[in-house]
Amino acid sequence: MTLVSEPIEPDTRERILVVAERLFRQIGYQKTTVADIAKELHMSPANVYRFFDSKRAIHTGVARTLMGGVEGAADIIAARPGPAAPRLRELLATIHRMNCERYVGDAKLHEMVAVAMEENWEVCEAHMLLITEIIGRVIAQGMATGEFRTADLQLTAMSATTAMMRFFHPQMIAQCATKPGPTIDQMIDFVLAGLGWNGATV
Repeated sequence: MTLVSEPIEPDTRERILVVAERLFRQIGYQKTTVADIAKELHMSPANVYRFFDSKRAIHTGVARTLMGGVEGAADIIAARPGPAAPRLRELLATIHRMNCERYVGDAKLHEMVAVAMEENWEVCEAHMLLITEIIGRVIAQGMATGEFRTADLQLTAMSATTAMMRFFHPQMIAQCATKPGPTIDQMIDFVLAGLGWNGATV
């Protein structure tokens, strides 16, 4: 006897993540249950568990989607032709702006980010490694054209990312918003100066 499996819509996994993100924003990560997500999708919790084995797995998927959007935008900027310095400025400013839009000013989504930092650190670490790699690509392009001067590309990329952490890390963005410190533009100027950029374009 042949068992006929229930048809699976190819976009079901994506729809689960979209609904989960909306509920996390509306009622909070801690209060949202898999049953809530299933109800919104007009399916059973058991069906949701066919795609994600736990609420934590859904949470990880939502976090990856949000981070992936930032990574995609950063990658597009890094791939553009032209001088490296203005692209690096745009890249750093864009990461900051997108993280502000996604995570800051929304207490419920901020809660989700805090949980991600505690429970799904591997996802966050992979994201920052990729962001550092993209920043390194632009720095390498600037080195090739003589815009930037550095002896160690990997260390320089990591240092630039670390210098921007106040403007990249969602929790630090929120915590430092009302505290004294450099503006985003001032910090980017500092990073560019550290790369030996003299303000000229090639």
